[in-house]
Amino acid sequence: MSVPAERIAALREFNRFYTRRIGVLHEGLHDTRFSLAESRLLWELAHAHDDTTATELARRLDLDAGYLSRLLRGLKQRGLVKASRSPTDARQTHLSLNAAGRRAFSPLDRRSQAEVSALLAALDDAQQQQLLAAMASIETLLGARRKTAAFVLRGHRPGDIGWVASRHGALYGQEYGWDMRFEALVAQIAARFIEQFDAQREACWIAERDSQRIGCVFLVRCREEATQAVEPGIAQLRMLLVEPSARGLGLGVALVNECERFARQAGYRCIRLWTNSVLLAARGIYQEAGYRLMSSDAHHSFGKDLVGETWELKLD
Repeated sequence: MSVPAERIAALREFNRFYTRRIGVLHEGLHDTRFSLAESRLLWELAHAHDDTTATELARRLDLDAGYLSRLLRGLKQRGLVKASRSPTDARQTHLSLNAAGRRAFSPLDRRSQAEVSALLAALDDAQQQQLLAAMASIETLLGARRKTAAFVLRGHRPGDIGWVASRHGALYGQEYGWDMRFEALVAQIAARFIEQFDAQREACWIAERDSQRIGCVFLVRCREEATQAVEPGIAQLRMLLVEPSARGLGLGVALVNECERFARQAGYRCIRLWTNSVLLAARGIYQEAGYRLMSSDAHHSFGKDLVGETWELKLD
């Protein structure tokens, strides 16, 4: 269809405004020595699996293979990227950041986080939600999320805590046959989160799609269960939940990654979590994120014989 010239001009004006507002026209992004393309590539490598290939990176970034090759060559020459031959296919090379690459990426990521935080801090909560919804609409309308179905993560607000307890009780009852004592436990933990909430050290993320809640996770100060004494330097990941309708979108991974990002920013040295062996999807997410199984013990809870597991992610 024919598009009026004024609409084209309006979209181009928005592009110029936004690129200027987030500083991508600067020679080095976020006052670093990296260009926008290099920074984006570093982000992909920092969040990729160890078996990522150049072909996968080119597809994700929609980059010409030759241009991507030149970017990778430059990062390798700076000693930031390591390449290793695939043990199963000699034609494939696996790419990842080495220790120097992760050290170089860390300040870039922190500065990006701080600059976006400053942008959002100038808005009140309603304006932030309006902005995020508008951005999701842009992505959806331009095709970026038509297949993956957009979701946004936000902080908790009135009504969320009851939903967290209710959905945990319903889903775990339907899928694992756990009785109402599990819902009661979740309600206790969620209520304690509100009563003891420390915004500098704790957070809750509620995932939404089309203004409907589809998931959640909490990160809190780890406490000794009997006395509620805080264990210094240790955060606890709790109450990860993804609605069945939202599974397969990468939401669970996104929620767990948010916990790690916040924990590092807050200065924690370790994240600990307790789960049960039957929760295979959640265990898979934790394992992929680098958590390690520390201990396990059999117990009878919520009307079932279960095996509880303690997992930890070292952040130092």
